[in-house]
Parts: sequence; structure tokens; C-alpha cells
Amino acid sequence: MVKAVGTDSGTKSMDLFGFDDKSEEIFLDESIPRDRITKNPEIVVEKLDEVQEEHGRLDCIAASSGYGVPCKRARDTSIEEINLATFMTQKDLERRLKIVGLRELMMVMRRADELDVYFTPGVIQLPTVPQHRKANKIDLGTSDKVYTAALAVKDRAERHSIDCSGTDLIAVEIGFAYTSAMAVERGQIVDGMAGTAGFPGYMGLGFMDSELSYALGNTHKELSKTSIFQGGSAHVAGLDPLKTEIEEFVRLSERDERVRRGYEMMLEAVAKDVASLLPAVKPREIALSGRFTRIPKFMRDVRVKLGNLFREDERAPEIVTLQPTGKVCKEAAEGAAVIANGIAGGKHEKIVETMKIRESRGSIFDHLYLGERCAEKLETFKE
Repeated sequence: MVKAVGTDSGTKSMDLFGFDDKSEEIFLDESIPRDRITKNPEIVVEKLDEVQEEHGRLDCIAASSGYGVPCKRARDTSIEEINLATFMTQKDLERRLKIVGLRELMMVMRRADELDVYFTPGVIQLPTVPQHRKANKIDLGTSDKVYTAALAVKDRAERHSIDCSGTDLIAVEIGFAYTSAMAVERGQIVDGMAGTAGFPGYMGLGFMDSELSYALGNTHKELSKTSIFQGGSAHVAGLDPLKTEIEEFVRLSERDERVRRGYEMMLEAVAKDVASLLPAVKPREIALSGRFTRIPKFMRDVRVKLGNLFREDERAPEIVTLQPTGKVCKEAAEGAAVIANGIAGGKHEKIVETMKIRESRGSIFDHLYLGERCAEKLETFKE
């Protein structure tokens, strides 16, 4: 019997999900607003301590790790590794962006000796992704996107009664800030179109025109990480995403022409993310997840876009929606718990072995080919 917990650090909330792999009991299914964690990251560890006291020893906790840390116990992780996984400028640190709360939470977990916390890799650190697909990338998918892919692998394997190594799919997460897609071949992540390096999401513009980055870098003395949370579908629609619920965005698209433009951009972005991964995998399934999948009209529209993409394909992939087993947490938190279970030697250990989570290596800046001077400057983010 393994008691495992996973956490998912989303833009709006952090989800905590825990289950017992013998009884299948869900003993933890809660969500904490990110603003609360930014103010006081200790509340997450306090909650995990309470759960452990009530339900007994937690065998493993897989904790959101930003852009990723090679799989290891939190207590064995260096401060430099945490700084890189949550890298930001000193000015952004002083601005108290939400990622500051995640960094501080990781530091707290590093000191939490009573909890068996593991930090886990992002896609860039997985050995299953060929080196040429990592070239000049930092964000191929955060640790949370690895969690979503793990749940998609588990879900397909169980539904079709196949081994996890027989799963070929694209796992798409359509979240509040970003849309991401992970290519999975034979149960392994082999490529990714991630939030800041993919097509536009609701808040974020995704990857940036190099000329635009040059223009911004030479006209803004203090370019903040807040800029990557701008320029997405909501902004194209003329809406403030922090003041407009996603359901309202979808409703407005039916009667407002400008909102419709932003909405169409977002639908196309999902299809473009998937299309970009087709050289890496021939999927038997497109597994959809994230906040937007709870909106019926959006799901009907995105299914049409994806259906058109595979219209000429005689073996078009099945389009499914991941169904979380909890009532509160989103899919990534459950996927994190699956990975935690596998790390602890539970029933899902084969998924962790197939995905080569334990063999993860390296730093997020290991695959940049922009000259030594650039590499030297990036080293400052370790401090």
C-alpha cells in the first residue's frame, strides 16, 4: 500500500491531490489560491503535515518544481537548482510575482524533514526527448506538464487494457494562462509545445517573434516576467483576463466580433500545437485537459478544429477528455500523485520507469547555442 500526494502549481491555484493505491481512497483533494501561497508559502507544508498526521505516513509527495529539477528528494536539492527552476530577475523577486511564492515554497519543502517530498523534472530534463528537439529551448514543458502527460498515459493504458509503453498520444492542457501539448510515443514524452514556447493561450502570447523580443529588449530597461502573461487570446479580444472569467470569454465570442477574433486565435492555437508535434509522434489519441475543457461550447469548437486537422487521415486519433477522479483538483495534480506513487514503488511504478523520470538530468540552460557570453550571463540566475 502506497499513500501518494501530488501538487500542481497553476496560475490561479495550487491543487493538492492524494490517494491510497490499495483502497483507491482519495484522502486529499483541495485547492489553495496562488495569492495566498505567495503571501505565505508555509500553508502548503502545514496542510501536508495535517494530512500526514490524520492519514498516516505519506510515502511520497511529488511537488510542482517550476521548469524542473532532476528527480530527487527535496532535501537533496541545491538552492541553485531551485533558483534555476524558478528563475527570475531581482526586480521580479522584489515585485513579489506568483513565481516567488513557488520558489519560497520549494525552499520550505527542502527543509521539511518530516515529509518525503520529491522535486521532479520538466520536459527539457527528460532523456526521452532527442537532443535536437531541445536546441535553444528552456520551456519544453514545466514539471506540471509532465504530470498531465503521466495521467494521460495512465488513462489510455487503463481504458484500453494495454501496457503504458504502448501509448502513443498527444496530451493537451488548455489552462488559464497557457495552452501546452506533449507528444508521447510508447509511453515516453518525446517533444513538447509548451506554454511560453507554443502558440497563444488565454493570457500568454506563447512564443515570441524574435524581432519583437529584440524591440522589447531595447526599449524596456526592466523587462519583467509579467510580459509573458500578456498578449494572449484575451488581450486580442480586448478583455482583461484577470477580470473576465473564461466562461464569459466563450459566451462573448458568439456576439462580439473582436472577442471572436481572440477566441478563434485560441482554438487555432490548440490545433497548431497538436499539428507541430505530428513529426514526433503518430498519435492514437488526443487527450484534452485543463480549465477550458469544462466549458461545453469550447469543447465542441475545439473538437471541430482538431477533427478538421485529421480529416484526411484514415486512422484519425481518438479525441478524449481526461476525467479527474477528484471533485476539486485538476488533472495535473492527479498526474503528480501518479508519479509520486511510482517513485515510491507503488502500482504506477511502470509509468515512472517508462517515462524515465528517475533518469532526468541537467539544467534548463544546457541546450542553448547562443555563444559563451550569453551562457555566462545566464549563470547569474543561479544566485
